[in-house]
Amino acid sequence: MYIPLKKSGLFLVLFTFLTLQALAQDSLKRKKVKILPVPSFGYEPETKTHVGAVSLFTLDFYQDGKTRTSNAKAEFNYTWRKQSIFEIEWDYFFKEEKWFTQGEMHFSKYPDFYYGIGPDTPESDELLYESNRFVFEAGMFKNLGNQVFAGLGIRHLNYRNVSAETDISPFPELQNTSIFGIKAALFKDSRNSLLTPTSGKMFRAELGHNVGDKDYARISVDLRQYRSFNEKHTLAIRLYNRFTLNTPAFYDYAVLGGDDFVRGYFFGRFRDKHLSTFQAEFRTPLFWKLGLSLFGGISTVYPDFNMITEHLRPNYGAGIRFLVDKEGNTYLRMDYALGAEDQSGFYISFGESF
Repeated sequence: MYIPLKKSGLFLVLFTFLTLQALAQDSLKRKKVKILPVPSFGYEPETKTHVGAVSLFTLDFYQDGKTRTSNAKAEFNYTWRKQSIFEIEWDYFFKEEKWFTQGEMHFSKYPDFYYGIGPDTPESDELLYESNRFVFEAGMFKNLGNQVFAGLGIRHLNYRNVSAETDISPFPELQNTSIFGIKAALFKDSRNSLLTPTSGKMFRAELGHNVGDKDYARISVDLRQYRSFNEKHTLAIRLYNRFTLNTPAFYDYAVLGGDDFVRGYFFGRFRDKHLSTFQAEFRTPLFWKLGLSLFGGISTVYPDFNMITEHLRPNYGAGIRFLVDKEGNTYLRMDYALGAEDQSGFYISFGESF
């Protein structure tokens, strides 16, 4: 969940609610299913004020010492402009991690800003448009041994009722679009936790082919490593690359920004065929149930590989971690990040960004 800093409020209410949740968690015995509900609220230029709720489900059905804890998240937001956003995500290990499934389902009627395609588009070209969006992505992966997984997945993206208050005919890319794709992935995941990893590594390579209004392929490579010091402090690093072969649908260009990749930039401010980003983060406890995070990185989007170093953009920031489930080591994360060209963002979510 992303909330720009200005006019975001009510954090005292949220903090009080989480404190009560954390105190209650300390007295509970180990459960196979835990539900952590949190109210969500904020202000965004696209939506004005929005309110809603998010629930994190931690799933530990087997408790056999061989199966990591799974999780799922459901979130709903409603805005003063009568717009709605509903999203479900899941990461689930079957018994003894012989199989693993993950995916997401997203529906929204949501405005967005369009700045054009390219690594250095001017902010003066900003255009506000709306669309109904549906995204579904799911995959099933088999454990080949030594925490190496391989499998297949499907992907469907549908944008409908694309419109704007101004004439969008000069922007033919802003049109109704439907895409269906298949993907294959190979990855090794030795992280000790999916939500809050403190040790281990993850390497993931994925190849997808999309058909529909556009026919193109996507390749992504995700490298992550986590190292703990004195069993308290954690250094996390991530190198992520996404490449597109042929011309993608407008809504499927690589995007710089947002909570998942480059905190500190509005999601969609810069987009192009390829994305490369390096991020590093240092996490340390403070006192009681609070922790501190310092992070930063450098990223770029680019149309051709020979332009990868021409428009590098930094981001950096800090955040507070609040322990909401001691046994599951689950935190609520609140980050403030800065980017170049007066870009900034405030983010609230369960678990770490990576």
